[in-house]
Amino acid sequence: MADLRPARLSPADVLRVGGAGLRARPTRVVLSALGIAIGIAAMISVVGISTSSREDLDRRLAALGTNLLTVGPGQTLFGEQTHLPTESVGMIGRMDPVTSTTATGKVVDAKVYRNDHVPETQSGGIGVLAARTDLLDTVGATVAKGVFLNDATARYPAVVLGHKAAERLGVAAPNEPVHLGGEWFTVVGVLHPVPLAPELDTAALVGWSVAEEELGFDGYPTTVYARSRDDAVHGVQANLAATANPEHPDEVEVSRPSDALAAKQATDETLNALLLGLGAVALLVGGVGVANTMVISVLERRAEIGLRRSLGATQGQIRTQFLAESLLLSALGGAAGTVLGVLVTTAYATYQDWPSVVPAWATLGGMAATVVIGALAGLYPAIRASRLAPTEALAIP
Repeated sequence: MADLRPARLSPADVLRVGGAGLRARPTRVVLSALGIAIGIAAMISVVGISTSSREDLDRRLAALGTNLLTVGPGQTLFGEQTHLPTESVGMIGRMDPVTSTTATGKVVDAKVYRNDHVPETQSGGIGVLAARTDLLDTVGATVAKGVFLNDATARYPAVVLGHKAAERLGVAAPNEPVHLGGEWFTVVGVLHPVPLAPELDTAALVGWSVAEEELGFDGYPTTVYARSRDDAVHGVQANLAATANPEHPDEVEVSRPSDALAAKQATDETLNALLLGLGAVALLVGGVGVANTMVISVLERRAEIGLRRSLGATQGQIRTQFLAESLLLSALGGAAGTVLGVLVTTAYATYQDWPSVVPAWATLGGMAATVVIGALAGLYPAIRASRLAPTEALAIP
C-alpha cells in the first residue's frame, strides 16, 4: 500500500490561497488595512518632515555660517544694567582669529511711527537701533528692497527697516517717510529676514552719527557681532568677554546665534518623539483591527476550514493559510501607509520650501513593522483555525 502524504503548498499556492480569502471580503479588508496605513503614514511622515526640517537647517547654517558670535552688556552683582565700553568693537576686532566686527546700539528714547498722527503708545514693538555701515556682511543679512546705509546716508535722516518692522509700519517700498524720534526719516531700504540676528527683523536702523546728533544716542554699543575663523570659534567665544570689557568681564554676555537655531531643532525633535509615539499607538490599534478581522474570518469560515481538513489539508497548511492572509492584509496597509507618508512629507516640505528627505530606514522600518504586526495579529486566529476538527467545523449549528 502506497504511503499517503499531504501535498505541500508552494509559496505561490500560499499567496493564492491567502489572497482568495481577502478578495472575498474587500470592504472589511480595506477598513482593516486602513488602521495599519494610518499608523505607518504617521510614523513615516513625522520622520520625513523632521529630517527635511533638519536638512533645511543644515543648509541654512552652511550658507549663513556657524562662526558668528554676539557680545552684549550683562548685569552687575546688584542687578543693575551695564553697558559695553565704546572701545569694545575695536578691541574685539584686533583679536587675531576674528575676521570682521560690527555693532548696533539701542536708541532708548526714539520710537518710530507711520506718521505723526499715530498715538505714542502704538509703536508696534519696533525698536530704533544705531547701526554701522558694515552690519550686513558680518551678520549675513541682505537687502530685499532699496539699499543699506552707506557713509553718506548714515549722516542724514535715512532709515532701513527690518522685514517685520516694514510690515507693521505698512511700508511697501523705499522712499516713503516715517516719523522717527520726532523727526521725519526717509526709508531707503528693507531687509530680508535675518535668521542669525532676528532682533534686526523688528528694528529701524539709522546711521550711528545721525543717532548721536539727532536722537540722543549715548554711543554705547548694545550688541557687537563678530565673525571668527571656523577653527577658532570656541577659543574666541571663551575670550570675548575679557576682551570686550577687561575691567568687568563678568558683566558681559556672549552667545552664538547658531546655537539658538540648534536648540529650536532639539525642541522640534522632542515633539517629533511624541508624534512618533502617537503613530506607534495608531499602528497598534491597526494591528488589533487586523487580529479582530482574522478572528471573525475564522468564525465565519468554519465550513471552509472543515471542508479543507476533510479533503486532506493539515493543521500546518490551515495555519499557513490564515497567517498568509494576515500578512497580506498588513502588507497592503503598510504599502498604502508608506506611499501616503512619503506624499505627506513631500507636500509639506514643498509648502515650507524645504528639501524633501525621507530616510530609507524609515520606509524599510515601516514595512518591517507591518510584517511583525501582521504575524502577531494573525498568529492566534491561525492557530485557532488549525485546531478545528473537521467534524466540529462541518457541524450544522
